[in-house]
Amino acid sequence: MRLGVNLVYQCAGELAREAERLGYDLALASEGFRSDAATVLGLVAGQTERIGLASGIMQIPARPPGTAALTAATLDALSDGRFRLGLGVSNPHVSDGWYGVRFDRPLGRTREYVEIVRQALDGGPVRYTGDHFTLPAHGREGAPLHLFTERPNRGIPLYLAGVGPKSLQLAGEIADGWLSGFTTPDQVAKSVAEIRTGRERAGLDLTGFEVVPFVPMQVGDDLADAADRLRAHYALLLGVGDPADNFYCALARTMGFGREINEFRERLLAGDRVGAAAAIPVQFIDATALIGPLERISERMRAFAEAGVTTLSILVTANDTTLDGRLQILRQATEALELSGVGS
Repeated sequence: MRLGVNLVYQCAGELAREAERLGYDLALASEGFRSDAATVLGLVAGQTERIGLASGIMQIPARPPGTAALTAATLDALSDGRFRLGLGVSNPHVSDGWYGVRFDRPLGRTREYVEIVRQALDGGPVRYTGDHFTLPAHGREGAPLHLFTERPNRGIPLYLAGVGPKSLQLAGEIADGWLSGFTTPDQVAKSVAEIRTGRERAGLDLTGFEVVPFVPMQVGDDLADAADRLRAHYALLLGVGDPADNFYCALARTMGFGREINEFRERLLAGDRVGAAAAIPVQFIDATALIGPLERISERMRAFAEAGVTTLSILVTANDTTLDGRLQILRQATEALELSGVGS
């Protein structure tokens, strides 16, 4: 198992350079409340030489597939072939509220989107007719989507985010890897089983398929104190949109924390953000993060590796700390991986 690091724009260059020095395999940038992925990755591409770069994730409703393909080709060229394209449909509230795109039939939309992106990255003109996308869209055939980006002669690996069984199977069928946040070793093992079903549907096995969960980490002897350093991050994600279709709330409920999530949402609606964050159970944070002494964290890393994780990405931006604190987390993760004996 290898290590990755998740970045936002704050101090992205410093964190990526240190991760590269430590031998991390991958630096990922997400799209959310703080920053987009492409801008951060462009910065990191110019400040590093070896570490892989990935969007984790670019949101499908945020840009047409032609723009996603052009962005991927550009980042791949800028990084001399180090880029990997991570895509996901986001959630209903972000899709509608941010981008004005209806969140309907996400599996079919994702399949068509990936087909168009791959056709564009293959280098030929793209003509496509689907249920969700048509290119050219209005009969103007004179200038179809056609990329002329000069870049290394290689395919760009494409990863998909997914939560439910059908989306996991789709990732196995049409992608080169799977990205996930807020998960546990048990959940990873169940997800890999669904991914395997999709791979078999495509006549493939899991060889070369990447499994990349994003995991917060905080070293400390006191579990409650370590969990407190991550509460603001958990409160942000658990508080997005309607709890009925918030993926993270759903995971907490399936893990037996339904009552606590209801209390969290009630306090949040009442405007008590501090109380809402305090209502998130330590046990939920512990199950979905790496907290505690290094030896305990190394044991959890072994569990993730045994579940099928190929790259464990440390979500340093989840921590309520400084740049020096985040750099220390990168170093501690390296130590924990060495202790675990599952590093590659």
